[in-house]
Amino acid sequence: MMNFKTLVAGALASVMMAGSAMADYTFIVPQKPGSGTSVWTSIVAGELEKHLGEKIKIVHIPGANDIPGFNKFHNDLQSDDKTVMVSHGGNGVSYLVDDVDYDYYQYDPIGMMNLTIINGHQKDFDPYTGEILFSAGSGMNPDMMAHILLKGGPGLTMAQGAEIFDSQYKYIKGMSGGERRLSYQRGELNVTRESTAAYNKYYTDAPYSKVWFSQGVFNLETGEIDADPNWPNQSIHEVFEAKWGVAPSGEFWDAFELAGNFRDVMQKALWTRAGNPNTPALVAAFRAMAADPESMAKIYQKTGKYDWIIGNDMKDALDILRGQIQRETLTNLVGFLQHTGKAAIFKEGVIPQ
Repeated sequence: MMNFKTLVAGALASVMMAGSAMADYTFIVPQKPGSGTSVWTSIVAGELEKHLGEKIKIVHIPGANDIPGFNKFHNDLQSDDKTVMVSHGGNGVSYLVDDVDYDYYQYDPIGMMNLTIINGHQKDFDPYTGEILFSAGSGMNPDMMAHILLKGGPGLTMAQGAEIFDSQYKYIKGMSGGERRLSYQRGELNVTRESTAAYNKYYTDAPYSKVWFSQGVFNLETGEIDADPNWPNQSIHEVFEAKWGVAPSGEFWDAFELAGNFRDVMQKALWTRAGNPNTPALVAAFRAMAADPESMAKIYQKTGKYDWIIGNDMKDALDILRGQIQRETLTNLVGFLQHTGKAAIFKEGVIPQ
């Protein structure tokens, strides 16, 4: 019987054989099928094919913290001109605090959606007073930090956040996406999070789940987190002010905001090798899709209406994010993540000079 590694190796072999002469594009997703990124990619690829004029197949390369798939693209797969990397928010946070091979600045940018994450809780659970039971995973550290921020209130320090994590939080590692959803359905977890597409798919009509907050939408002009128009009055700063009477601020908020901005802006982004002759066609197909009311209606119905960032505007967005990195804030973020058991590292190279 083939094991999982054999199946992945076979998929990779197929990718490498799919040369530029073949019609299909291959989109690499660094997660298992059924993940939030997989759901989003399937939705978008179905519409993008209409404007690209070629088929798109999706290959999943999962691994620890969703890093191996992106590293594999960087080291081995990007040489194929028909291969596109679909990175996501966990990769954005890892770019800040993990030892990774990939570097967004080394690729041609294709297109991305300026998305957010939805956090929900069991309807009979009060997340402000009860012990939170939440599944850890790639891209989920900003959500964990948001939970602690909302529990802790105004002016939360890093030390106070660590104390809340130690005394009022269980960050449960090792669950797959399917296991997490089943555990939440059973009530074994009392807080969950999903991409907008996945939350709409799994929980919008679930009688046991209630939206706690949207992480909000990053404003590329102001650098601030704006209210999410798809979830009125439920963005994190609105929920915080409704609970505590003031806007969130302080060193814990700053560390959360840094991680959250990198996660959410970079949540669903497509890249191909620098100088790829297919880049203009891919970018043009994204622009055509974004201008097609029928395609957008189908996508927005499942994801919510969020802005598209296409072509070199993606690197402009990345420049804005990097410009927000302060040494003290990055140091605080790395230190807190290490406290929670993550092998985070301080990366001098991501700080703008």
